[in-house]
Amino acid sequence: MTDGAALRTPASPSDAHPGGEPLLRVENVVKRFPIRRGIFFKRQIGSVHAVDDVSLEVRSGETVGIVGETGCGKSTLARCVTRLHPLTSGRVIFAGADISRMSPRQMRPYRRRMQMIFQDPYGSLNPRRRVGSIIGDPLAIHGVSEGQERRRQVQELMERVGLNPEHYNRFPAEFSGGQRQRIGVARALALRPTLVVCDEPVSALDVSVQAQIINLLEDLQTDFGLTYIFIAHDLSVVEHVSDRVAVMYLGKIVETAGTSALFGTPRHPYTVALLSAAPVADPERARVAQRVILEGDVPSPIAPPPGCRFHTRCPRAQPICATEEPPLEVKAGDPEGHLTACHFPLLAGETMVGAAPGVAAPPPITSSEGPAA
Repeated sequence: MTDGAALRTPASPSDAHPGGEPLLRVENVVKRFPIRRGIFFKRQIGSVHAVDDVSLEVRSGETVGIVGETGCGKSTLARCVTRLHPLTSGRVIFAGADISRMSPRQMRPYRRRMQMIFQDPYGSLNPRRRVGSIIGDPLAIHGVSEGQERRRQVQELMERVGLNPEHYNRFPAEFSGGQRQRIGVARALALRPTLVVCDEPVSALDVSVQAQIINLLEDLQTDFGLTYIFIAHDLSVVEHVSDRVAVMYLGKIVETAGTSALFGTPRHPYTVALLSAAPVADPERARVAQRVILEGDVPSPIAPPPGCRFHTRCPRAQPICATEEPPLEVKAGDPEGHLTACHFPLLAGETMVGAAPGVAAPPPITSSEGPAA
């Protein structure tokens, strides 16, 4: 394998694996973090609604991207899926087994099949331990191998992810950022998992190194038959690697669809605003692109607004949006699998109120999917 400084074109179309079996099902998952006050006798005075009633399916062999603003609950959802956080409610079904309430002992065989690549290549590695020990920990913990056999397997992994096996005894501080992320990838692959959760694996890296890591992940997916949940802020990266994409806002999924459908014909106003904020490399496309400016701040997850959580910033909001939460469902004219949680989704080619100056506003809303304006 040879990594390049540019992203390679994926070997399969973005909407691949249409008939894959669900490897993972997330059903109505809720995660709330208690807020406590007091010195000696702490009492709960509220809670942070980090993830609220999220359902998602991940089919075997595909890559599902999760995008959204900072603080929307992407990383918390990832840790709920891998059971690094206990659930407040809901279910996580992995490989046909409900792992939502399993004890650490019961989870042990499933830990081997699901692994995580963390966002920070500097903070996720113990600086006091040698790289060979870090990558070999999963093999030691699960009793897969020991002694020279473990060393051989670790050095084989290092070579597979583009590291020099002779650097087995070096410390993390002796590696660059991209190399440290490769160490994290090697550690995640040590037990040959089926599901790998990538929590912003390239956000802390330079652009050229990002391309190398993404190309590496794509090669490993082909070679080992991996299934990815890919969390990122960079929409161009998500578009490149994902088969399907879920958009989160304030703890909820507001739209999910195949990559080409979501990037080509987004339906939720928040998705449109998010895509419009992404930089465009083509000057001609950038000149005519609609820029949607959202007013106001993201509401506090301690006290999320009633109804549609996006209504406080939505240019299309109407009274029903503040009182009734829209279901995540297929809207008229959309293919199966394109789900949108909006009372007034945009139509194909429709612009949005709040666009940059010079862009025409849409006609009054007369959608049959909600009351008229």
